[in-house]
Amino acid sequence: MNAPLQLTSPSNPRIKEIAKLRQRSHRDRAGALLVEGYRELKRAVDNAWRPRTLVTCPDLFLGKHEPALIARCVGAGAQHLQVAPSVFAKISARDRPDGLLAVGPQLRLSLADLKLPENALVVVAESIEKPGNLGTILRSADAAGAAAVLVCDRCTDVQNPNVVRASVGTLFSLPVVECTTAEAVPWLAERGFRILASTPHAEAFYTDYDLTGPTAVVVGAEQVGLKDAWLMSEACSRVRIPMLGQCDSLNVAAATTILLYEVVRQRVAKDRSIVPPPAAHEHGGDDPHADPEHSVDFGG
Repeated sequence: MNAPLQLTSPSNPRIKEIAKLRQRSHRDRAGALLVEGYRELKRAVDNAWRPRTLVTCPDLFLGKHEPALIARCVGAGAQHLQVAPSVFAKISARDRPDGLLAVGPQLRLSLADLKLPENALVVVAESIEKPGNLGTILRSADAAGAAAVLVCDRCTDVQNPNVVRASVGTLFSLPVVECTTAEAVPWLAERGFRILASTPHAEAFYTDYDLTGPTAVVVGAEQVGLKDAWLMSEACSRVRIPMLGQCDSLNVAAATTILLYEVVRQRVAKDRSIVPPPAAHEHGGDDPHADPEHSVDFGG
């Protein structure tokens, strides 16, 4: 493996260009995606994402697994830049960075690209405003075995680094498609999905339906809820999560997780063998301080 290029100044033009990618306009112009953190980068590389540039700061590494991950990135074609902590701080968005940041291509898929398995579980997130919520929805969708996530009428940028961070890299582990609600409703209906449209005004509970067949869980922005295209469609079943206290709604990411794990509960009850054995997790390079709630906004 070739020696990395050493950059010593925060004013270096390459560092300045990477720092600009925090802004959506610069990311879109460059077709670039920022991935920071060991777990996030490892999951990206594990799922065939090929970084173009890798910036490392060995003084900030948290474990012993970083060199192997660096070798994989360089082997995939990334240019390796090595910097001091003061330089890494120029491009990092974390209070406690772990010394790994990569730049690579954005992820772009369409509905036509999706190849769904039998009895697929699909998550639909409509007009989600906060990157942290969208990232958490992706993390829950991955954990629940979803085949895809449809981001409808987006309010936040799927390529936002906070989405990557809050998803802990699961943005790379399942197909994410951006489309309109007008496209998603008939696409799901034509494929025989039971479409659960979550709204606090529904009579039925989310536990009232058989969710072991093709199922789409649809959630919307907390303040305005789902659009009428979902709620008035004959293809959709309106459901709610029982609320027993004074609060009339849940955080959208929390609500999504509850709905998804009812799907999981029903499917595991039918066939327990679908659950893999406990995994041996690699903690050596993880950031124990990672906290999406305290990350910065990257321009929608």
